[in-house]
Amino acid sequence: MSSSVLIQAFAPFPTFSLSVPQSAEIRDLFPLIHERYPSFPLSLADSLVFSTHSGHVPPVHSLVSELKPAESPAGFVTLRLSPRLLGGKGGFGSQLRAAGGRMSSQKTSNNDSCRDLSGRRLSTIKEAKKLADYIEHEPARLAAKAEAQRLKLETLERKLGIESSSASSSSKPADASAAPTVSAGKKHRFDDTEYLEKSEELKESVKNAVSAALLLKKKKKAKLSHPTDNATAQSGEKSEEKEKKIVEKEKVKAALASAQPLDPVPTTAVALDAVGA
Repeated sequence: MSSSVLIQAFAPFPTFSLSVPQSAEIRDLFPLIHERYPSFPLSLADSLVFSTHSGHVPPVHSLVSELKPAESPAGFVTLRLSPRLLGGKGGFGSQLRAAGGRMSSQKTSNNDSCRDLSGRRLSTIKEAKKLADYIEHEPARLAAKAEAQRLKLETLERKLGIESSSASSSSKPADASAAPTVSAGKKHRFDDTEYLEKSEELKESVKNAVSAALLLKKKKKAKLSHPTDNATAQSGEKSEEKEKKIVEKEKVKAALASAQPLDPVPTTAVALDAVGA
């Protein structure tokens, strides 16, 4: 009596069925597959494994007939043929735990966009609490600000040599009916004439320097914007010099042609020469 085995193989082999004897073992299926499909490599039999659809891998020495279901002993034995997957060195669990730790460390604690049971956002509730706290501590802040301003005013009065109102009140406690002297609002005349003169001189020197620099800048711009005017002026001067030279040359030629000296010699000098001769 034989058993029918339905084998689901991997590509390029299709799903096929085999008829094996009752005494056939799991390892005896590889030669039968090779007889059915000669391209099936027997040398790779050690790297292939049979498994059931539930994932159970039976030993290679177990009988095929033992894999039949109990409720249908005459039914098919269904097996899946797949290659073995070589395992690595492990460590996958530790990697998962490390990734989980990183994910848990990146969790945010900002829940302001969430809502409470009444429908209000948590950010609105936090802002309302902050505003109530600010209003509650407002008198203390104003008192601290006034105290700081008073201390600053007293320090300034001491620097200016003015007796502060607190000191005067402590020194004269008996005279309570007298009006307190207000020293902070008093005006003091500044009579340092030397300082005022120097400051005026500095202002005037700065104004003169700035005006001179602006004037020099305007002249440079005018020269750059009108280069042709400068060239024509220089050419006119050169032509005038040439004309003067030509006139002088003409005078010299005329004097030589008339055999007269350029500058007439005085008669007294001629008479002295004649006497000496």
